[in-house]
Amino acid sequence: MVTKVYLIRHAESEGNALEFFQGNLDTPLTVKGEQQLEYLKERFREIPLDAIYYSPYRRTELTAEAINRYHSLELIPEYDLRELNGGDWEGRRAADLPFDYPEEYRTWCRDMPHFAAPNGDTMQEVYDRMRRTVTAIAADNPGKTVAVVSHGCSLRNFLSFLESGSIDGLSAVGWSDNTAVSCADYDPESGWKLIYKNDSSHLPEDLSTMRNSVWTKAERTAREARK
Repeated sequence: MVTKVYLIRHAESEGNALEFFQGNLDTPLTVKGEQQLEYLKERFREIPLDAIYYSPYRRTELTAEAINRYHSLELIPEYDLRELNGGDWEGRRAADLPFDYPEEYRTWCRDMPHFAAPNGDTMQEVYDRMRRTVTAIAADNPGKTVAVVSHGCSLRNFLSFLESGSIDGLSAVGWSDNTAVSCADYDPESGWKLIYKNDSSHLPEDLSTMRNSVWTKAERTAREARK
């Protein structure tokens, strides 16, 4: 039986707005993030859900609660949906990273599959963990519809798996906006099928985080300089 899985990035949090590397820091939502959740909850009003899993941080829990507003399900924390551990990068301003960690930042922008956070996770570890965890969730819910709330880098790794079957497709996936939704079907016999990715059409333009992200634009510029 096919399981439908919605993959949702958490609403805007302090690290997104102030543009510092969050990783496993448990940062609060911003006012904009709370506003984003009002639109996200309406998006899921008419979508039947059987289970909601979330990375056990406050920003993901609040996002899961919004998705659950009209469903009254018991939310399920799953630690392995957590974000990449950024090690020494955590809490540092994105604008400082190219100067404080030039080699690592170059890898982050130009060769992301081989990035290793100083004293933190490797990107490969995140890719393997997300592939294993989300597939296990889908397999545990045959024929059902589930929501999975996680983080930008973690979801990007899983989408790379869905799109290309490899971590090598990571750079091509791109970043999702806060509260963006992806959807995929899982068949235990044929595997995964991506339906759509990184859709934030429920958000008005003025509530987009990515639209005004200086860090994302700088990262894109650095990546394109490689070509």
